[in-house]
Amino acid sequence: MSAPVGTDGPLPGDPVPPGFRAEPDTDPSLPANREWARRAATTVVARSEVPVVTDPAAVDAAVERARTCGWREVPAAERAATLRRAARALAAARGTLLSVMLHEAGKTVAEADPEISEAVDFAAYYAERAAELDGAVFTPDRVVAVTPPWNFPVAIPLGGCLAALAAGAPVLLKPAPQVRACAEAGVAALHRGGIPRDALQLLPTDEADAGRRLVTHPAIDRVVLTGSSETAALFRSWRPDLNLLAETSGKNALVITPAADPDLAVADLVRSAFGHAGQKCSAASLAILVGPAATGSAVGRRLRRQLVDAVSTLRVGPGTDLATTMGPLIEAPSAKLHRALTTLEPGERWLVRPRRISETAWTPGVRAWVSPGSWFHRTECFGPVLGLMAARDLDEAIAWQNDTGFGLTGGIHSLDDDEIAHWLDRVEVGNAYVNRHITGAIVQRQSFGGWKGSVLGPGAKPGGPNYVAQFGTWHDGDLPAPGPTSGPAADRVLAAAADLDPAARDRLARAAASDARAWDTEFGVEHDPTGLAAESNVFRYRPAPSATLWCGTGTARADVLRVLLAAATAGVPVRLHGPGIPPGEVPGGVHGGDDLVPVAGERIRALGTVPEGLRAAAADVGASVVDTPVVLDGRREMLTVLREQAVSRTRHRFGHLER
Repeated sequence: MSAPVGTDGPLPGDPVPPGFRAEPDTDPSLPANREWARRAATTVVARSEVPVVTDPAAVDAAVERARTCGWREVPAAERAATLRRAARALAAARGTLLSVMLHEAGKTVAEADPEISEAVDFAAYYAERAAELDGAVFTPDRVVAVTPPWNFPVAIPLGGCLAALAAGAPVLLKPAPQVRACAEAGVAALHRGGIPRDALQLLPTDEADAGRRLVTHPAIDRVVLTGSSETAALFRSWRPDLNLLAETSGKNALVITPAADPDLAVADLVRSAFGHAGQKCSAASLAILVGPAATGSAVGRRLRRQLVDAVSTLRVGPGTDLATTMGPLIEAPSAKLHRALTTLEPGERWLVRPRRISETAWTPGVRAWVSPGSWFHRTECFGPVLGLMAARDLDEAIAWQNDTGFGLTGGIHSLDDDEIAHWLDRVEVGNAYVNRHITGAIVQRQSFGGWKGSVLGPGAKPGGPNYVAQFGTWHDGDLPAPGPTSGPAADRVLAAAADLDPAARDRLARAAASDARAWDTEFGVEHDPTGLAAESNVFRYRPAPSATLWCGTGTARADVLRVLLAAATAGVPVRLHGPGIPPGEVPGGVHGGDDLVPVAGERIRALGTVPEGLRAAAADVGASVVDTPVVLDGRREMLTVLREQAVSRTRHRFGHLER
């Protein structure tokens, strides 16, 4: 159980044992915890005391302190121990963090408390991932910049910092200007837990020269962004070769079929759409009702009636009021959100019309019926407004769900196992939810991150097993002797290597065996490490529909064949582009010509010289260029042709477990 009363005191001095165990949220059924929440809501929170940095020279000085602080030389096992102590420090600061989130970010207690647990979990989980790097052929980034959003002002910024620190990279944290005090409280807790001050620096730059200097500084090896696609494009316009790990926009839909339980579906839809006032990149912005669920049938009328009742009774107010069920906006609505709250498109009507209470407080709205391909169907609006769509059948609903350009979260409500299996096989999202709300993001259990236009970079999900390993560069180490391959496709690639020298052929044979082992033990199997009875939480890898390989000048044929081996094991076709495509057979690959026009959401595996024009074109459309060294280890190289997916499924109804 979780009973935070008495937190914010001194930290215990005993060592923290290894092993990850999720931090429990505060139990509101305990009277002492409710009193603790009331005190947090009434505690006066001091304004941030850290001055805004406006001088680019101050950024240079902070980067130099980070670069020379020695954190990269700390052994992985020691970094892991420090992160475990940091997790304890965050848990001890729960009361302070709760107060500042309620007052500065407008969170409700029910929203803020789990976010603190998530931050604690990031520290403890990434400590275990740091320990896995001990002895590996891995070079941490020199310095990482973390640029988080305002909507999750503790978990997201601290999560990015903790992942980089686990990998051995020092961090500069630029908090969102709306929630500087939240970041300040979180960083102070991590410093109390033992993270060195130069290894983790709070650097609240302006949005002008100093902020741009941070993103473009030549000693910043990687930038972590959680924010809009427009911000990602801006960063990369400043620096086309920027190594950007970005979780960007989403336009997320919950499909409701006639086989759904209406009571559960409406409850989860309202929570998904209007929790955090809809200010979550994972929020349900669309509900796609299938067949009779969208018509004037009994089930359709019941769904809409319950939806209207539930939305109309949400209580809008400040986070410090414990009776509030939907908090305010962080600031006045943007142009897109204002349009969504006030203006209908042709064919639409209001089921629940939003109402402006104050500059930052609006009641929630529901608009029906949104047309496929319309502005609201494909535009992220980031606020408390939900659109309904009416699909003839499940296939049409899935097509509309996949046709937003994004691929962050999505859900289905149905009690038909065949419908669920069909949906899971075709939905294009990084986080898929079955018979539950679609806004969860729990470390290890529901690692968070999307596909297509919702992600930039290599694609590993925060809170998942591969995220820490992105904060550095992998190099070839010793591999076991050649062994069995994954099958005929990989064997054809090895046969095409007959013209290489014996040493290169041996290395490729070892790589093929490494791929086969990685597929059998990690990539080709589903993982549910928590093993809960009431909820399955499966982490799995899905082959990309295709892979794009850029071969610049100087590309080695052995490297091309290595990438083709990884793709062959995963069953991914490859299209090769560029002036450096080596002559000879390319099994599983198609020559696409010298030119490459990137498309949104595409991940381009780049070998040889990458022209600035290609990087700029990729930045313009939201594609990613992955130009890390080719490695033989299948556990690392195969990630370039796979997509991670977390599938969370409720396995009970009203507390009764499935049989």
